[in-house]
Amino acid sequence: MRKKTKAESPVESEFEERVIQVNRCAKVVKGGRRFSFSALVVVGDRKGHVGYALGKANEVADAIRKATDQAKRGMFSVMMKDRTLPHEVTGKFGAAVVLLKPASPGTGVIAGGGCRAVLDLGGVRDVLAKSLGSSNALNVVKATVNALEQLKSREEIEATRKMEV
Repeated sequence: MRKKTKAESPVESEFEERVIQVNRCAKVVKGGRRFSFSALVVVGDRKGHVGYALGKANEVADAIRKATDQAKRGMFSVMMKDRTLPHEVTGKFGAAVVLLKPASPGTGVIAGGGCRAVLDLGGVRDVLAKSLGSSNALNVVKATVNALEQLKSREEIEATRKMEV
């Protein structure tokens, strides 16, 4: 019986990845068109850590791989209270505005597109979200990340206001 090598064993990663958008770009040259691809990928562990990245390459698979590697490097932790957010927050990036509201248990993730992927993979289970303004996928993801980075726990807010818990 043969031993499995590292290359043959299935790769088990604790991170889940979701491709949000793949974009094709054409450059016209003397011989015709040259295509390149960009991929927007969100990576998370569903336990409070999430990251996103945009990868660019001449092949779709390479673009996705690059984005995944970059997203894993740029992960951050999401502040949560039980299964939802501690408070309402608005995130902005460019013309994209994302409103996130905590929801009661059992509500689920009520969000669309890139916003849903970031919240799902970040481990948030009950949340209401609305994308206002631009529908550009990258800007919506960045606005959602901006909103999640603004979240603070009750203790942090009371400490900044010099109040007793």
